[in-house]
Amino acid sequence: MEKKNYKRTLVTTALPYANGPVHIGHLAGVYVPADIYTRYLRLKGEDVVMIGGSDEHGVPITIKAQKEGVTPQDIVDRYHNIIKDSMAGLGISFDVYGRTTSATHRVTASEFFKKLYDNGEFIEKTSQQFYDEEADQWLADRYIMGTCPHCGNERAYGDQCEACGRDLNATDLINPHSTITGNVPVLRETKHWYMPLDKWEPRLRQWILEEHKEWKTNVYGQCKSWLDGGLQPRAVTRDLNWGIPVPIEGAEGKVLYVWFDAPIGYISNTKDLLPDTWEKYWKDPETRIIHFIGKDNIVFHCLIFPAMLMAEGTYQLPENVPANEFLNLEGDKISTSRNWAVWLHEYLEEFPGKEDVLR
Repeated sequence: MEKKNYKRTLVTTALPYANGPVHIGHLAGVYVPADIYTRYLRLKGEDVVMIGGSDEHGVPITIKAQKEGVTPQDIVDRYHNIIKDSMAGLGISFDVYGRTTSATHRVTASEFFKKLYDNGEFIEKTSQQFYDEEADQWLADRYIMGTCPHCGNERAYGDQCEACGRDLNATDLINPHSTITGNVPVLRETKHWYMPLDKWEPRLRQWILEEHKEWKTNVYGQCKSWLDGGLQPRAVTRDLNWGIPVPIEGAEGKVLYVWFDAPIGYISNTKDLLPDTWEKYWKDPETRIIHFIGKDNIVFHCLIFPAMLMAEGTYQLPENVPANEFLNLEGDKISTSRNWAVWLHEYLEEFPGKEDVLR
């Protein structure tokens, strides 16, 4: 539903984790739809840019590195190049395909966090977090697995259940265990900085439930469910040694939470593409921003990232967030971490000249 005439459009595509190649589920859900839409706007002669890139921080990367006995940097260098080359081979016409380990991104994400911190937008609090005594390591997000309290899925992660899509905290899990050793973890005290999503709940309700009733039913419905359940403060820092260091005193050994860091990658990649004019694509009210994502990214792109943008104060909010359902393979959800997929780079090797057949 068009609400007004825009001068330009910024299209972003979900940043795939650089812990494995992209598969046909990624293509069907995000990249081919975004590419078709962007090509359509280009054919109409409109001002449009399509921003993509690899998400190179977060626990899935470190888990993959530990399994292979290499560094996280080795993992992201390998898979970023595989993904970038595969996308080009299929003809996905990004204007830029960047990465969140870039110097531009490190500076942009650090400055974003520091501005919110300086403006008093975070809550600092000490809480009980899971710790694996045998591995001598904090268990953030996907280092911990257990039963989802909402749907009973026994393979829910410490940050999200992929079966029902609900946003979780690790302490919500029933029968939690470490994915490193399989042990039952202990609770220890640690300090983190939280984004008070409840502060932004009234504005988010107005923006989504009143102003964007045209959004896809699955997106609107999921947002309404979370908002009706009441938003809670969400930690934006983690006890990890891989990621962007938290840029304040007293946060040694902590990094930015990957879901705080990653969406800022859209901004930093735009900066790399258009160093002199990037702001008109992010801060001009006459720009339409559209995020193409999968359904497991809805909470981050519709609630957490917009709350961050609201708190920062100078950015435009997205006009639409089209999210597609998962593509199943033989009745089971396609999964990079479980190696259950048809991989794009293998398809391109085995079926040369058949790119449009797959599209």
